[in-house]
Amino acid sequence: MKKRIVIINPKFEASYWGLEYAMPLLGKRANLPTACLPLLAALTPPEFDVELVDENVEELDFQRLASADIVALTGMSVQRHRMREILGEFRQRGSFLVVGGPWATVREDYFGELVDVVFVGEAEVTWPQFLSDWISGTHVQRYEQAHKTDMTTVPTPRLDMLDTRQYAFGSLQISRGCPFQCEFCDIIVTFGRRPRLKSVSQVIHELDAMRRAKLQIAFIVDDNLIGNKSAIKPILREIASWQGEHGFPFSFFAEASLDLADDDEMIALLIQCNVQAVFVGIETTNLAALRETKKFQNLRGGGTLLEKVERIQKQGLEVWSGMMLGFDSDTPEVFSAQVEFVSSARIIHAMCGMLSAIPKTPLYERLKAENRLNPGDELTYGTNVVPKQMTQEQLYAGYKEVMLELSSADNYFDRVDSLFLDPEFVFNQSQRQYWQRHPLQRLSYEVRMWVICLVLKRRILSRIEDSHLQKKYRKQLRQAWRRRPDISVYFVYLLKCAIHFHYTQFNSRHLQGSVVNTF
Repeated sequence: MKKRIVIINPKFEASYWGLEYAMPLLGKRANLPTACLPLLAALTPPEFDVELVDENVEELDFQRLASADIVALTGMSVQRHRMREILGEFRQRGSFLVVGGPWATVREDYFGELVDVVFVGEAEVTWPQFLSDWISGTHVQRYEQAHKTDMTTVPTPRLDMLDTRQYAFGSLQISRGCPFQCEFCDIIVTFGRRPRLKSVSQVIHELDAMRRAKLQIAFIVDDNLIGNKSAIKPILREIASWQGEHGFPFSFFAEASLDLADDDEMIALLIQCNVQAVFVGIETTNLAALRETKKFQNLRGGGTLLEKVERIQKQGLEVWSGMMLGFDSDTPEVFSAQVEFVSSARIIHAMCGMLSAIPKTPLYERLKAENRLNPGDELTYGTNVVPKQMTQEQLYAGYKEVMLELSSADNYFDRVDSLFLDPEFVFNQSQRQYWQRHPLQRLSYEVRMWVICLVLKRRILSRIEDSHLQKKYRKQLRQAWRRRPDISVYFVYLLKCAIHFHYTQFNSRHLQGSVVNTF
């Protein structure tokens, strides 16, 4: 009889990128599936029965799940509290418990006696090794690979084991690792500084699997897709070719470093792949802080930070950004500077966060040596870092001001209008070129988009009870269609309305106390 394994992804706390309050408007339960669930299923030998459970789309039935031979949990830092609760429930039921993922990697002792086995780092080698050891009764308490995973050996994730209809987006991973040395980042701790890539055939197989799963929008989850520019370009060319052969079934968004602005060929390739938005880690307009945190890639190349963003946008990519507050050289003037920059740069989605020190990062080690971490790493006013030039209370107050100002309806939609009503900003260019050659496919797309837009508009205008927001959204939608009558633009505006509603709800529910969960 086959042994049974349950692999669980715990529920996330509401967050800026989680879009939890927008999901009902989109008819979904979660934004995207965590990539490790279907990958771990693909890595599991056939002599085991595997069940994947994502608490973000379904409730946990502890009594039923506890009957599994092995209960495994993965999780990021923001999931750590829920991970502890779930492990405690299963421990009371006598389950055999294993845990891995980003948080267990940087704080492997965090769960203590709640777990039987902990995985540190990547698990393509150690997961099958553990299962073999467990069968023979020789497993150990800690598994860590001696070497980073050879990405050319990674199997195609078992997307067929997920109910992809519950997710707004899919996820695709092409590479791991980042060549840079940002002091605060745990990516180089987990994945290293040498980017490792899958083969073209692996990526194509994953695209086929995503298409079979009927996904249409996908996030390329690589922490820096262009970390190895010479290696990723041939893969992007093949993705672009596959998209053209199959009628551009996917729209993508991705993450890249700001030096993308200095590589026109790379931008063109992303556009050919139908990447429509790119998240970049700008972090701060304080150049001293960029040097302090060793984010030198933002200081290289020609032009200011604003000019670099504009160069990317000019070619047809929307830019999202990560911003941070509380670097050693930051003074209270940084708050207004961030708002001014994001507004001037027409960055609609700018996630501003307070600097926090993640264990094992260079920042953590430095601040620990300087005695500038909260006792026990407790979060006070949302961070474990003791700032240099302001108090934690001042930092948190400024952070709230920035978040509230950037998500105010007028400021937010000023940025949306400035970008998407600019006739020189043309996104999804490759799709448009394809439709010019295939008018029947264009007609099919437009009919489908009209249906989607009508459903989405009805949900937004009927389920949002705030009359002021309803009035604002109606005005924005009318204006968008009048000034740029394009169904693709109209769809974007509906999405922006849903996302803005999420921001308003997140701010009102989670920025009122003195603590937010930032890492």
